[in-house]
Amino acid sequence: MSDRAANTPSSGTDSLLSSLVAEGLNPSAANKIELAIEAMIQAQVEQRIQSELDKFIQQEKARQDAQFDQRVAHEVVQKVLEIIEQNRLARHRQFGASSEAYQGTLFNEAEVLADQSEDEDDESCTEQAQADNTPDAPSRKKKSKARGHRGALPPELPRVEVLIDVPQDQRTDTHGQPMVRIGEEVSEQLDIIPMKMRVIRTVRPKYAPARGDGKPVIAAPPANLLPRSILSAGAMAMVIAVKFVDGLPLFRTTKVLARSGIHLPPQTLARNCIKTARALQPLYNLLQDTLFDGSIIHMDETHVQVLKEPERKATTKSYMWVRRGGPPGKTVVLFDYEQNRSGKTPALLLEGWRGHLMTDCYSGYNGVGHQPGVIRMACMAHCRREFVKADRANPSKKDTPAKQVIRFFARLYRIEKRVRNAPDSFRYQVRQRLSKRTLDELRAWLDQMRPLVTPKSQLGKALTYLDNCWDRMVRYIDRGDLPVDNNSIEATIRPFAVARKAWLFANTPAGAKASALLYSLVESAKANGKEPYAWLCYVLERLPLAQNADDYEALLPWNIHDEDLAMNLVARESSA
Repeated sequence: MSDRAANTPSSGTDSLLSSLVAEGLNPSAANKIELAIEAMIQAQVEQRIQSELDKFIQQEKARQDAQFDQRVAHEVVQKVLEIIEQNRLARHRQFGASSEAYQGTLFNEAEVLADQSEDEDDESCTEQAQADNTPDAPSRKKKSKARGHRGALPPELPRVEVLIDVPQDQRTDTHGQPMVRIGEEVSEQLDIIPMKMRVIRTVRPKYAPARGDGKPVIAAPPANLLPRSILSAGAMAMVIAVKFVDGLPLFRTTKVLARSGIHLPPQTLARNCIKTARALQPLYNLLQDTLFDGSIIHMDETHVQVLKEPERKATTKSYMWVRRGGPPGKTVVLFDYEQNRSGKTPALLLEGWRGHLMTDCYSGYNGVGHQPGVIRMACMAHCRREFVKADRANPSKKDTPAKQVIRFFARLYRIEKRVRNAPDSFRYQVRQRLSKRTLDELRAWLDQMRPLVTPKSQLGKALTYLDNCWDRMVRYIDRGDLPVDNNSIEATIRPFAVARKAWLFANTPAGAKASALLYSLVESAKANGKEPYAWLCYVLERLPLAQNADDYEALLPWNIHDEDLAMNLVARESSA
């Protein structure tokens, strides 16, 4: 038997029992004594174990309570700091300057970075000097605008000459001789005549035989966009332009018309807009085909409220999904109404397309980004915007981490500004040599800073956002023609968001879909340099005559010359 086994209580009691029997005690009595001693020992062992266990539990409880108190105190401090940051941001949104706009309850506002001041001269390297010396690189020196010199009024506007001459009796000199005209002073003021209206009265004589049998004859009615409507194509062009370009709600348009004695309820204007949108559907389809011909598409979404959606509350948010792209010289902008913000929507809207997709970091685009042939990019302006918010949440004159990141982005945008008009091949070389180096420095700074900042702070959120978007954000340096941000589509969404503040909601899904189509057409016209009202007049007058795809193709913005639009407006004016 081992020494350990000999020292156990059972071996000790066995030896005690043997000694008691040897001393002449009754085995039964000895056995009882042995059991009593064993029970006493067991009780002492259990008591000692319980004492040690209670002591351990007390120590562990004290340790956990201290850790819990420390953790709670830390969470309270972080929550207080978070509340302070959010309060500062809210105060800035309400009272501060809005030069750096970001997504609030409306949409992702585009940043104005092209004119950003250069706050540090950190690009004085040889490569940058080469970029600065290119013919396409704009000068660092800004020209100040001349003050006190307004531009002349457009020469194509009609002039009404008002002659204010000196009375005849005042045109003699001191000797009584008539004065000679030596010149004149001319000043011009813009005069505006309220909306001019007219009624197009179409007369079709009807003829019948003077005697005998025969049916009467009458000329066929002219092709009309809305045959039974009281509004002509020109009137509908004005209504559409006023709402979808100028952002004036239909009920306010009715008040404008009422001042001229025309009383049309907004429901009538809305029904005619929906009918016009249906007639323009073939143009929308052609625009979508053209969009898919491009290799780069920008995409974003913004909310819209529709009151009478089946099985949905009137306060439920719906969404306008916006796409912008197309081949060179054919910029297409498309709005699409959907009830939700699901990731299924972009996958459906981009089904069959292949190319580079520029978006923000919203997870709803993850699905379409995994489709074969689709390379998703991330907007640099959104990443920068998060650090601007962090800087506003903790304003300081010191060189804070948020300010350091903003300077990194400033360097990247300055590089893009200097090669904005350069060929794609040269822009690619600059990005590989200068932008890549700046991005590498920013990545190293990000890896060093992330462990040092609490994730729940505004700066921590900005660092996390940048880290999550990093791989997609830096893809623009892989080619010279890829965009760095999504600002172009945000600028496209801005008129919709501004107008939404006035008309607030769509009444029915049919109205929301019609609005999406009409916004698509007027924004596509604007993107191709066409004045929307002039283009709408031209298109709506000729749309009823279109018979095939070629006829509709001829009405797309890039297939109409500005001279044709101008001549069409002159013809309308001369026939008044």
